[in-house]
Amino acid sequence: MTDHATFLATLTGIVGDSYLIGPGGDFEPYVVDWRGRYHGSALAVVKPGSTQEVSAVVKACVAAGIAIVPQGGNTGMCGAATPLGDRDMIVLRLDRLNKIRSVSRLGDSIAVDAGCILADIQKAADDIDRLFPLSLGAEGSCQIGGNLSTNAGGTAVLRYGTTRELCLGLEVVMPNGEILDGMTALRKDSTSFDTKQLFIGAEGTLGIITGAVLKLFPKPRARAVAFVKLNSIDAVLDLLAQARTDLGDRLGAFEVMSRGQIDVIAENLPLVTIPFELDTPWYVLIELVDTLLSVDLNEAMETMLGNAYERELIADALVASSETQAATFWKIRHSVSEGSKAAGYVISHDSAVPLSQQATFVKQVEKRIAEYRPDARIVMHGHIGDGNIHVLAIIPGFKQDQKNEIAETILAINTIVDEETAALGGSISAEHGIGIANRERLGRVANPVELKLLRSVKAMLDPNDIMNPGKVLPAQ
Repeated sequence: MTDHATFLATLTGIVGDSYLIGPGGDFEPYVVDWRGRYHGSALAVVKPGSTQEVSAVVKACVAAGIAIVPQGGNTGMCGAATPLGDRDMIVLRLDRLNKIRSVSRLGDSIAVDAGCILADIQKAADDIDRLFPLSLGAEGSCQIGGNLSTNAGGTAVLRYGTTRELCLGLEVVMPNGEILDGMTALRKDSTSFDTKQLFIGAEGTLGIITGAVLKLFPKPRARAVAFVKLNSIDAVLDLLAQARTDLGDRLGAFEVMSRGQIDVIAENLPLVTIPFELDTPWYVLIELVDTLLSVDLNEAMETMLGNAYERELIADALVASSETQAATFWKIRHSVSEGSKAAGYVISHDSAVPLSQQATFVKQVEKRIAEYRPDARIVMHGHIGDGNIHVLAIIPGFKQDQKNEIAETILAINTIVDEETAALGGSISAEHGIGIANRERLGRVANPVELKLLRSVKAMLDPNDIMNPGKVLPAQ
């Protein structure tokens, strides 16, 4: 049996008294997920200050048989960073690994610690007249290690790709404590396997990301932003096709929201301004960007929207006349999680289906959830330009102590969404990850051969199941 006192003393010797929260300390911020769904427990919260200290902590945990839950900003949606289960475990926080290691304007790359806040990376890029394009609602508190571990998407995937596509190299502490140094900024390297891909999207189950080299891009010099009203999801998709035809690579974002989603924001977040009447069922936020100042993107936007209006694809549109108004539009989009959370118990989904099947998916899911649970408030938002739409069923009046009814409702609604997603050739997780929330859902829809391969990789790299046990892989 592990001597906890001796183990904690060993950790203290590695990181120092100030960076270990032990028995009797305030664990609450570290053992409860952002949405308050998962409440865990831990022997300690450990905050190493370097990759070498992370390595030493991992080796101490291996020797003592203690599991590790890596945690960044704790802003995840699926409970991946919460210490759950009946094993002894620690939370390993990466807050102190927060340095920008180097920035290259010529190489369009930035090397960072995994604990860097996403917004700080964006600013470091901006300081050298470059762009790091990953952008999401939690960017002021989420950490890049967590973004990489979940292969975060955000609002710029349409133009720049997911976090996986923004990563050039990684530094990882392996489950035995060894340090895998892959901090390369090379754009071309065909020397065998691309090992970094094992850890991107693995949610800390195969190792702990401690550093990353990321791609930077030329900063857009011009942009145009518009909010568009539409009468059907089919019209939304037709508008996307026309926007791609008319605007090409200048199409930076194409974000969709149902009227119900914006209603929820208006009702619960009075500081968020809705500068138009909500009188159609669908709304799209479009952003155009270009690196040339000489390009008149407002004119290009207005021409495209005018053509769409003549074709009766859109009911109305409002083009931002200033950066302030553009920020107001984006504030609506970035408020969907906070507004929905305040509206009731949220059963959310992160589905991606082929664009050709998106309208069918939306209609079928809404119809089936409404039939099962007439009192559910069904709202939707997402990055429809890349096929990712979030379906939310908000259940009024649910209390946390109604565990059986909540569990039954979650299972039924998840099954509806998963069946429709799988039938249309989609994925149940486009950008939020699997964690604990979607683990059994993955088991229902994943290819058995792929699951076998994933388990084999986990067993090979982490034979003692030290790294984030009970997450991602469904129980056998």
